[in-house]
Amino acid sequence: MSDDGVRLVKPGTKYEGAQGVTYNAGVSRNTAGAEKVCMNVLPMPPGVKSKPHIHKGIETIAYMLEGECTLFHGQKLENQTLVKQGEQIFIPDDVPHAPCNLSDKKCVWIVVHSSGDDQDELIRTEELDYILE
Repeated sequence: MSDDGVRLVKPGTKYEGAQGVTYNAGVSRNTAGAEKVCMNVLPMPPGVKSKPHIHKGIETIAYMLEGECTLFHGQKLENQTLVKQGEQIFIPDDVPHAPCNLSDKKCVWIVVHSSGDDQDELIRTEELDYILE
């Protein structure tokens, strides 16, 4: 049987991103050899907040599988969008953002980036941390 590059990624591997949240690893450069796209699962217990960041030159699409979560976004995180179960949100490249689970229930995101790894070109915007404190 020849290797056609198709890869199955099973659940179970977790990692902490520079965003300060713990992901369930999905398809990426590290798990499947993907170079142009990656997808991970982000469960967020109540009260969990990502650290503000951008993905330089990388677009993001996120689908809310379970629950709801507020996405802070904009140059000063001045915008807030509540994303509910079944909804999707697009975040253009270079837009500062931080999902924050302000609800009293767990939420679960499916997150896709236009790069082989969600940590590629991730830049923390520490100067915005005070906004979420």
